[in-house]
Amino acid sequence: MNRAALVIMAAGIGSRFGGGVKQLAPVGPNGEIIMEYSIYDALKAGFDKVVFVIRKDLEKEFREGIGKRVSQLAEVAYVCQEIEDIPDRYREKFADRTKPWGTGQAILCCREAVDCPFLVINADDYYGADAYREACSYLTSIPDTGKIQICMVGFVLKNTLSDNGGVTRGVCRVDDAGMLLGITETHYIEKDGDRAIVRADGRETDLDPDSPVSMNMWGLTPGFFDLLDDGFQKFLEETPGEDLKAEYLLPTLIGGLLEEGRLSVRVLRSADQWFGVTYKEDREAVAEAVKRLVEKGVYPSVLYR
Repeated sequence: MNRAALVIMAAGIGSRFGGGVKQLAPVGPNGEIIMEYSIYDALKAGFDKVVFVIRKDLEKEFREGIGKRVSQLAEVAYVCQEIEDIPDRYREKFADRTKPWGTGQAILCCREAVDCPFLVINADDYYGADAYREACSYLTSIPDTGKIQICMVGFVLKNTLSDNGGVTRGVCRVDDAGMLLGITETHYIEKDGDRAIVRADGRETDLDPDSPVSMNMWGLTPGFFDLLDDGFQKFLEETPGEDLKAEYLLPTLIGGLLEEGRLSVRVLRSADQWFGVTYKEDREAVAEAVKRLVEKGVYPSVLYR
């Protein structure tokens, strides 16, 4: 199969952003948003379909804005991630839930919209063009081994930290053959000069700033949906109804499946500098970074003509 789709997770609430919709925060010289640069890079790399995972209340804004522009260049689909999109038998248990279920559910919602290998990204993260070329090459040439094979684009931890507060990263263990051995979802990683530290319970823990980390850039196949579905059912069964913030996270699921030997994950390395909008204060720095890329000729001054 030589087709590949891009799935953009854009349904998050962005509680640390402090108001407004961070996925739609303008950062380009003509008001472009981060995901427009991601889509530009993905289409140049060979992806031919874009799937937006959004909240229902943002659908009109997406369709009339970025969706309308991208539909001139590629096939576009919209999937709404809703809190109540769970089996009926769990709805009473989680009747007080007000927060989406996390990245695992976001991808599961795409089951009817995706029938080819696909790359998952965050709407508010900039990854760099190389990552899309590597991922597209992998996804369009996966050998048939009888085992589900996926990939992850790994970034260097120090290249993914924010100057404005702590971030969550999936810290990875990778073997000499480039295969993922394990992943630990690590919260509140802060930048402190050249250090990457986690402060918790009055203690500081140093992380290797050169560690490979996941930025939720996963290359998956349609066969992965069955594993996602099974995992979500188990998650809903085991999560207490009073836990209103528990999330079904993609890295956690993949880490568990790795331990069980149910899939293999090829790690594609990227040395590109990540940037993204986690905090409202990040937007100005991102706009400056985009401006420099445009000035260097990495991107045209107008993405869509």
